[in-house]
Amino acid sequence: MHEGWHHNNYFVLFSDPVAASERYAVARWLPGFTIVGLQSWDHFVVKDAEGATFAVPTVPMAKEFLSPTSIPAGDSALRNDARFTGKIKWYVKPIVFGGAPDISENLAWITHDEHAKLVVSWNEKYRALKAQASHA
Repeated sequence: MHEGWHHNNYFVLFSDPVAASERYAVARWLPGFTIVGLQSWDHFVVKDAEGATFAVPTVPMAKEFLSPTSIPAGDSALRNDARFTGKIKWYVKPIVFGGAPDISENLAWITHDEHAKLVVSWNEKYRALKAQASHA
């Protein structure tokens, strides 16, 4: 894993995108995509089968929210920042569920393992609520 600042974005680039994609269950929500990293903690950077790179929110991780992006070329493009190494910014109540991005009580710094579990759990909750609303 390599992480750091590139311009105004903090990137976490995974050394094993296949393992990261499995950990985050990307095949369930974005079949044919592979997670290559995080951009500014709130978005995954994913690649499609042709190698095009996109940003997608961590929650909801859904095809309709894909937007083209790029990742910094080469390890030297990222400026290390020890304050954030190994940590991921997380909204305790994700913004899509009404969580406030500007209230400190809604912000936590978590580990990568915690992040994977929370992303999967909140994406499952998002899908369940979306399915429930479409049947109402």
